[in-house]
Amino acid sequence: MSETVKYLLSEDRIPKAWYNLAADLPVPLPPPLHPGTGQPIGPDDLAPIFPKAVIEQEVSTERWIDIPEPVREVYRLWRPAPLIRARGLEKALDTPAKIYFKYEGVSPAGSHKPNSAVPQAFFNKQEGITRLATETGAGQWGSSLAFAGSLFGIEVEIYMVKVSYQQKPYRRALMETYGATCIASPSNLTQAGRDALAKDPNSNGSLGIAISEAVEVAASRADTNYALGSVLNHVCLHQTIIGEEAMLQMEMAGDQPDIVIACTGGGSNFAGLAFPYIREKIKGSKVRVIGVEPASCPTLTRGRYAYDYGDTGKLTPMVKMHTLGSTFMPPGSHSGGLRYHGMAPMVSHVKELGLMEARSYHQNECFAAAVRFARAEGIVPAPESSHAIKGAIEEALRCKLEGRSETILFNLSGHGHFDMQAYTDHFGGKLIDPAFNQSALDTALSELPNIG
Repeated sequence: MSETVKYLLSEDRIPKAWYNLAADLPVPLPPPLHPGTGQPIGPDDLAPIFPKAVIEQEVSTERWIDIPEPVREVYRLWRPAPLIRARGLEKALDTPAKIYFKYEGVSPAGSHKPNSAVPQAFFNKQEGITRLATETGAGQWGSSLAFAGSLFGIEVEIYMVKVSYQQKPYRRALMETYGATCIASPSNLTQAGRDALAKDPNSNGSLGIAISEAVEVAASRADTNYALGSVLNHVCLHQTIIGEEAMLQMEMAGDQPDIVIACTGGGSNFAGLAFPYIREKIKGSKVRVIGVEPASCPTLTRGRYAYDYGDTGKLTPMVKMHTLGSTFMPPGSHSGGLRYHGMAPMVSHVKELGLMEARSYHQNECFAAAVRFARAEGIVPAPESSHAIKGAIEEALRCKLEGRSETILFNLSGHGHFDMQAYTDHFGGKLIDPAFNQSALDTALSELPNIG
């Protein structure tokens, strides 16, 4: 009798509510601060760029927040996403560990990002908003919001980090296929973009700069709101559908993870899989939770836990998070979705409370892990997701060395079908692992806002 590989839930088992970790934190999250006054912000401060429903979710401490039925109907296009037992990888590694992965690459946009893009577009549509401005790194969030905008009849303007804009033309084409406008950032269309270009005409761009451009556009037009693909509480909230499904599927498999792993850039896919398990950890579970980030942008492993701006132009509220400094410019890499100077405040808080671990790897070793996974399982991972695979392989090899049979669950947050140039560069020896610029980090950290 063949062994089960896929664990599939029926559509009627799509979760009906998102899980809010804020309800169970043993220590409350530090409040966001107004960028002008330095005082805690209230809902009214967010009203110029966010719809009311999103603001309510951002500040909520309710444990469960109902998913609107129209959003669940869209989710049915690809959810529930499969849980897959990586039997091929287990065999290739000759490990006693059991490896499972939650596969989010089955969405129309090829990643986990529509889990938040769809509800954000829906809530904006409810309030009569006709345009959304946003940023994107690797293009997964941009293509997801473009997809959601096409469903709800909303015009979408996307500022894409320039290095990824140049590296990933097919992501741009996907956004345009869904009807969005994609602009290389920094651009000459905003003051924030012009300021960045004045400092460095050849700037690769960063998520911090692209956020500044998108927020500036949203704040200047009454018909336009801002949509964010990671970092803030409401985005982490929407993504928890991943972990809630995974828990049901692990029950189907008759197993429970000893280790939960996801890549970390802004924190959304990590939060999506990990927060439901951190809830159990707070209750006493012994599960280990690991976030894996690029060594070129090591927010959790080398950043400072402090109040900082979410963008380079200092237009956004100040939040307490692990940060490399809002002016820090990470070197260009193919994991554009992980090139962000800060980490989600909720994820950062979880790290400070000792509820998770963090580690970092260089891009070439992550690509090597991705290739190893692809040859065993057939799925070509997104460069961002390769970090989670690298972390999972390291844990599986530890189990082999120790002769321990542990269960590993990781989030394969997206496929790499639009990232094949990155694989070509890896095979051709063109990818570099730049030395981390400690001097640039020291400079950026010295410019953190002075918050008592």
